[in-house]
Amino acid sequence: MRWTRLHHHDSRLFDRVARSRTRRLDVVLPKLSVSANNSLLWIVVGSLLAGVGRRRGKRAAGRGVGSIAIASLLVNQVIKRLIRRPRPALRRIPAVRRLDHQPLTTSFPSGHAASAAAFATGVFIEWRAVGVAIAPLAAAVGYSRVYVGVHYPLDVACGALIGVLAAQVTRLQFPAIPADAGSTSPTATARRLAPDPDGGRIGIAVKEDAGSPIDGDVAGRMRTDLPLANVIEVGEDDDLLTTLDEAAEGRAAVGVAGGDGSGAAGAQVALRRDLPLLVVPAGTLNHLARDLRIDRKTEAIDAYRAGQAVAIDVGDADGELFVNTLTFGAYPEMIERRERLQSRIGRWPAHVVATARAIFAADPLEVSINGHQRLIWMAFVGNCHHDPAGFAPAWRPCLDDGLLDLRLLHADRPFARARLLLSILIGRLTSSAAYEQSDVARITVDCGAAELALTLDGDPRTVSGRFEIVKRPQALVVFAPRQSGSRLS
Repeated sequence: MRWTRLHHHDSRLFDRVARSRTRRLDVVLPKLSVSANNSLLWIVVGSLLAGVGRRRGKRAAGRGVGSIAIASLLVNQVIKRLIRRPRPALRRIPAVRRLDHQPLTTSFPSGHAASAAAFATGVFIEWRAVGVAIAPLAAAVGYSRVYVGVHYPLDVACGALIGVLAAQVTRLQFPAIPADAGSTSPTATARRLAPDPDGGRIGIAVKEDAGSPIDGDVAGRMRTDLPLANVIEVGEDDDLLTTLDEAAEGRAAVGVAGGDGSGAAGAQVALRRDLPLLVVPAGTLNHLARDLRIDRKTEAIDAYRAGQAVAIDVGDADGELFVNTLTFGAYPEMIERRERLQSRIGRWPAHVVATARAIFAADPLEVSINGHQRLIWMAFVGNCHHDPAGFAPAWRPCLDDGLLDLRLLHADRPFARARLLLSILIGRLTSSAAYEQSDVARITVDCGAAELALTLDGDPRTVSGRFEIVKRPQALVVFAPRQSGSRLS
């Protein structure tokens, strides 16, 4: 009886929309509705955000698209199969409004409304001002589905609610970065070095594949902005460390343009030669540049010209240095699989799938850590404390805290695989007995074998089966824009 009354009111509201006549909306809304097919509209908006919105734009776009993936899966593969509500009759819809190709699926709930609300809410979580600006467009997409006659109003309202909830689910695995994360200083103390407006004191190595179509010619940009710099391009067959040494010869600073691997190589050369380092983000994600609050190449270059720098900690695993992370066990395999999947299904689903595959396929590693015997699937060691907790850390509030961020996934609990997977799915990994996290100054590792495979800043290495991880406090001077909260030394 209640459903009958609800359907009656829903149909009456649909009829009111069908009887409305607005010539301009008759032209605009059908086109808007079609533009949101397969979430194409939101993919375009997300691409624009990622291209021009710096770090917040990239995270907002990623969360928005990931939210769509969750909402679409729930709507199309679950709810529509359970509730098979017929589409509204089109007899009251003017022909000018009707879509050329009518949808073949059932009516409840609206997938377009779910995707629109999921994307707008996902963006709002990361970047409120842009999320508010996108909300009217998302609402218009939802209304357009009623206006063109393919959904009842209740379909749209429930779809929008599902989209909002899907975006909120992403926070369980990926908490939002604080809005002020990019404006606080990465270190307590800033350094003032000699200004070099023309680049006569620096040598820079640029990976040939660095950059993107939006970035353009990175090496050319370096030569234009720093005309006296020794800029050397690194070819596919060239050794990056050798090229960095060549670029730094006779110079007072060394620079590198590229992603994580390039930044780590630049740090090695800078430390060995006792030179300050310029990190220019280009191409793939550069975590060091991100945590230095550098989102654009111009920010790095301007900091170098002005002589603005900071001194950051470096991790040391028996002489093998790292500026971001050291990992062993199944963690490297998980990251590789997640990066392959996230462009297709979104970061949160990719993280869940990659972690599950890594855990179910991997053999646990028996290892002694700081004198305590452990049976683990994976280990993560961060240079300085990372946020948030869990196995998808996103940023470092500080780069000179003197700490190592140790995170372990234990394999010695009853029904460990199933319990761990369940805790990941419901976003309760950090409360799981299988998860351990601590901030320490020193870590001793003994796997009882001659060698142990690990990754340092994404680069595979093999080290002795017994080794120690320590910090080199403020060992590396890096050019970075001066932020609030730091003092000059």
